[in-house]
Amino acid sequence: MSNNESMSEKIPYGELGLVALESSRSIGNKVNDYIVSWRKDRTHEQSGDIEFAGYKKDSYLVSCSCPRFGSGEAKGIIKESVRGMDLYILVDVCNYSLTYSICGYENHMSPDDHYQDLKRIIAAVGGKARRITVIMPFLYESRQHKRNARESLDCALALQELSDMGVESIITFDAHDPRVQNAIPLKSFETVPPIYQFIKAMLKNVPDLHFNSDKMMIISPDEGAMSRAVYFANVLNLDIGMFYKRRDYSTIINGRNPIVAHEFLGSDIEGKDVVIIDDMIGSGESAIDVAKELKRRNANRIFIVATFGLFTNGLEKFDEAYEEGLIYRILTTNLIYQTDELLSREYYINVDMSKYIALLIDTLNHDSTISHLLNPTERIQKILKKYDQL
Repeated sequence: MSNNESMSEKIPYGELGLVALESSRSIGNKVNDYIVSWRKDRTHEQSGDIEFAGYKKDSYLVSCSCPRFGSGEAKGIIKESVRGMDLYILVDVCNYSLTYSICGYENHMSPDDHYQDLKRIIAAVGGKARRITVIMPFLYESRQHKRNARESLDCALALQELSDMGVESIITFDAHDPRVQNAIPLKSFETVPPIYQFIKAMLKNVPDLHFNSDKMMIISPDEGAMSRAVYFANVLNLDIGMFYKRRDYSTIINGRNPIVAHEFLGSDIEGKDVVIIDDMIGSGESAIDVAKELKRRNANRIFIVATFGLFTNGLEKFDEAYEEGLIYRILTTNLIYQTDELLSREYYINVDMSKYIALLIDTLNHDSTISHLLNPTERIQKILKKYDQL
């Protein structure tokens, strides 16, 4: 059943409103365009009823801003009525390209700044919306999700704070540790894996790809990414291998224990294409070290697949790794900010998630289940069949 057919039988929960903060303006515009297009072609028997008021629009984007004073302080402004709306707020806490002036100095926005702006916009809504859903692709402070010593639990505190402000549901992608949802057990928390979109992008951009166990293997770069790798391998019927990081716990450098060595557990990878899958690429040192170890074991082409491409130390190391033949392609999504420099790289494949987010929003606005969207197994099988991979 198509999206239009399934939604034509449902009544919307409330008038749809999309609030794309400046950090998510680009992907927010794409999401809006998809929903406008779908609803323009959709018909309902009760389309004249009051429940469908404002159902078809030229745009669902709600105008908002977070201007700042000279001191760096800010305020959130909603520039139109949102009373009774079903609001979906998009925010990218990783968008460091945005700046503001503070006492004459230019300051780049940090995740803390973006999170504060999100709260300002929720506060500006003033409880007038019927329901608020926050779509935060990279979960704020998701790497600070557990306590090892006398440490703050920033992610749990943020989730509780949003819940206390009236947020009904939080949607994120590939949360570093989804168990952090235990902080808000009575609220809806969805962490969405973009596995289908990765497979689709690989098939579309690499024509000589073969998803079979004789020619490909899935690799987890550490124990933390094992669940993602297991799912990826199972839906594709591929073998799996894992590296574990041996660390020096007596030393802390740049806030973490340095990695002494990457130890490999798995079968022979000689001559096989290898997919290294993780939730994010930070500095890239770990991914490149794993690629070196795989090449030392005579792996063929190496694909690095990660939901979030942070590239915190720039692209120079990846450029060198590509030139040396260590890596073949890198795939990350447009869920967070991407530089023009990254998009221009020959080895980079951009995985567009805007249509998927639009599907989630459109479905939830009709108060329908999103289970079929969260479990992509059936769609994966269809696309594998389309590309003769079964």
